Amino acid sequence: VCSQLELLPCQSLPKNLLFQLLGLSIATLSTVTHYGLHFTLISDISLESNSYRVIHHAAFYFGICLSMTLILAALLSSAATVRESQCLTAMGFFCFALAFCGLIPAVCWRYTHSTEVEDSVMDVYDLVYEEVRRNTSSFRRHELTAIHEAFLCCGKRSPFGDTANVERRTCPSGQVRDAGQDCLREIQDFLKKHMDFVSTLLGIAIGLTVYGMILTSFLWFSIHFSTNLDRKGKYILR
Repeated sequence: VCSQLELLPCQSLPKNLLFQLLGLSIATLSTVTHYGLHFTLISDISLESNSYRVIHHAAFYFGICLSMTLILAALLSSAATVRESQCLTAMGFFCFALAFCGLIPAVCWRYTHSTEVEDSVMDVYDLVYEEVRRNTSSFRRHELTAIHEAFLCCGKRSPFGDTANVERRTCPSGQVRDAGQDCLREIQDFLKKHMDFVSTLLGIAIGLTVYGMILTSFLWFSIHFSTNLDRKGKYILR
């Protein structure tokens, strides 16, 4: 049980745990995005000129760096609260500020380039589909089959017609034609759900990061102007 003098450290530790959980959530989402079947498949198929591969790798490294920064900020804040260290508090504030400076451009990019990821994935599918339709590559046929199996879809509506032969050769056996006919729509829906989840997590991260900066600022000033020096070193981490 926390006494009145120990109230601030004991209340801050659960909040710091919240930041650590946020960092782990961002790291998990980044890992799933980078190594998930749907994303790695498109990344491996995309051409050098396609922007998806660059976005794919950049999103992973940004997410990992952001999660490590948030976890480090939470650990520094916990240590600063227990030790009443101005130096550790300032370092925690710097980590939160660094995370905030990274989150703002990420959110801006998310809304100013909202269709770039979707368009690049569509371009990959269109390229593979048209090459299979023209019978220019047998290897592309295996790639198209893999996309159909991953996204549980089958073909697309083409203005050139003559798509039944492509779908017959590349769709999973036993798949009903009308159940998942338009792959472009299936891919679009999948990406929209994923990007909505990313946007939600970014919004939560910005809110908690601002709260973390306010919390560490308050802690720093509390330590700096504190006159009750006898309290130092008497906190118990439970």
